[in-house]
Amino acid sequence: MNRHHGTIAVVGAYGHTAAFVVGELRRRHRTPLLVGRDAAKLHSAAQAHPGARTRVASLDDPPSLDRALSGAAAVINCAGPFADTAPAVLDAALRAGIPYLDVAAEQAVTLETFERRARQARDAGVVVAPSMAFYGGLGDLLACAAMGDWPDADDITVAIALDSWQPTRGTRETVRRNAGRHLVFTGSRLTPPEGPPRTYSWHFPPPLGVQKVTELSTADQVTISRHLRVPEIRVCINEAPLRDLSDPETPPPTAVDADGRSAQTFLVDVVARRAGALRRATASGHDIYAVTAPIVVEAAARIIDGRVDRIGVAAAGELFDAPDFLRALDPTHLTFTAPAHAQTGRT
Repeated sequence: MNRHHGTIAVVGAYGHTAAFVVGELRRRHRTPLLVGRDAAKLHSAAQAHPGARTRVASLDDPPSLDRALSGAAAVINCAGPFADTAPAVLDAALRAGIPYLDVAAEQAVTLETFERRARQARDAGVVVAPSMAFYGGLGDLLACAAMGDWPDADDITVAIALDSWQPTRGTRETVRRNAGRHLVFTGSRLTPPEGPPRTYSWHFPPPLGVQKVTELSTADQVTISRHLRVPEIRVCINEAPLRDLSDPETPPPTAVDADGRSAQTFLVDVVARRAGALRRATASGHDIYAVTAPIVVEAAARIIDGRVDRIGVAAAGELFDAPDFLRALDPTHLTFTAPAHAQTGRT
């Protein structure tokens, strides 16, 4: 199939995160192909990106998806809830024989992609990269960076600090849809949690310092557990964003700069522990939705440019050299602090 090497289809192209993805593709001189079911919204989205093409497609109309992906070098699925969209878009990518990436934060969807689509992806000879985003991808890359040359670890903690969280409508819908479906990774397996999420204190790097955190179920437990040898994987988050998320009056994100980013700040602090030794890798920046764009676009570019040596369903750290990938995003999109022996952590 003759494809334009730089054309990448973006499904759900008029969504909040998708706008950042399309903008990042253009910044990298890749041609975005805007795909969605609403022609008017597609046209409006294309107005902000002169030269971008649009194609209308519906999830319940496989031929329309096939036409939409025709000629694309890869597809990035930004359309949530991913429980509804991922199966159909992934099927279309496999039929087209092109790489599939998504930005899903939904544990169940990511787990299903790994467990039920591995053989299909291998047979099609393509890369399938789920959760290539702030949740799932970034934590996985940092975990690999923290582990370094360790063959295994006793446990890994992904500690997240957000100064606030103005959730999109898609985030609120995902939270509502996934209530009661969360998993934790303990005893080398994903399992429903026993009781309510635990809280404890975490020593973040300066200037944050000690923060009260609550355990959180995210795609990171799924991605990390697929390829790193570690029996315990914890994800936790500080209290402020959880209060924002639970408040129905919290507004959606508001742009404060020319790139459309909100004022939200994030820090992801990943600590791996092995036989009493600790290793840490961190990343910080602005706007968890916005930073998803360079993560998934960098991944897509490396895949279609032939800079990966495997096919099938894979996590970020399986596909890429984690420190090299993170350094490629630093300092334009985030600040990456290379692994170091950690002297602080959970208390």
